[in-house]
Amino acid sequence: MTTNIWLVGAGPGDPELITLKAVRVLNQADVVMVDDLVNPAILEHCPQARIIRVGKRGGCRSTPQAFINRLMLRYGRQGKRLVRLKGGDPCIFGRAGEEAQWLAERGVQAGIINGITAGLAGATQCGIPLTLRGVSRGVTLVTAHTQDDSEPNWSALAAGGTTLVVYMGVARLHQVQQGLLAGGMPASTPVAIIERASLPGQRETRCTLMDLCQRATEIAVQSPAILVIGAVCAQEHLLPGTLDSKAGALAIG
Repeated sequence: MTTNIWLVGAGPGDPELITLKAVRVLNQADVVMVDDLVNPAILEHCPQARIIRVGKRGGCRSTPQAFINRLMLRYGRQGKRLVRLKGGDPCIFGRAGEEAQWLAERGVQAGIINGITAGLAGATQCGIPLTLRGVSRGVTLVTAHTQDDSEPNWSALAAGGTTLVVYMGVARLHQVQQGLLAGGMPASTPVAIIERASLPGQRETRCTLMDLCQRATEIAVQSPAILVIGAVCAQEHLLPGTLDSKAGALAIG
């Protein structure tokens, strides 16, 4: 496919976790529309591009999605080489599907370049394997924040037997906790709370599902953060990753 618009995952924050393909299109870009959670060091790959910041953060004032769509369409029709740069992976709670569909309906094709999602990188940075033979047979990624404020099927998730990675759950910790407990998940299930996965100031703490809300209050957990829920959080099989000097020191607390 020939395209001049790319929806690109920048990875979770560590600038060395971006793909070579993403670096190539950034280096060729005329315009880069960048989200808030992208590490500024990644923009070193596109020194010649016009940088437009179109941050979207839960609970904060955000650039309207309609404006972002119109801007991408304008540059696409002008033939500009545009990169829409998103934290993590653009297809995991990153709106890449909606944006690509919106553009396609108007005759503009967009390509997608995957990035490492925060749920995977954050767990690895903290020494947690999301799947482990004899412990967890799979992993389920779920968002606690939906456009219509509906709740996930916590009972089905509790019964699924997989590691749960919950995105955008800071404001809904009580609903997450109570939904899983009501669905039959044991109160003793290990949980890891990981803030700013692989970014400067990353923090990680572990508790049980029963103690989740109390522990989050004690450490004053802040967004962006993910929850990893399941028996793998009690494992110590991985050497936690470290960040390079561009990303900052890894803080575990």
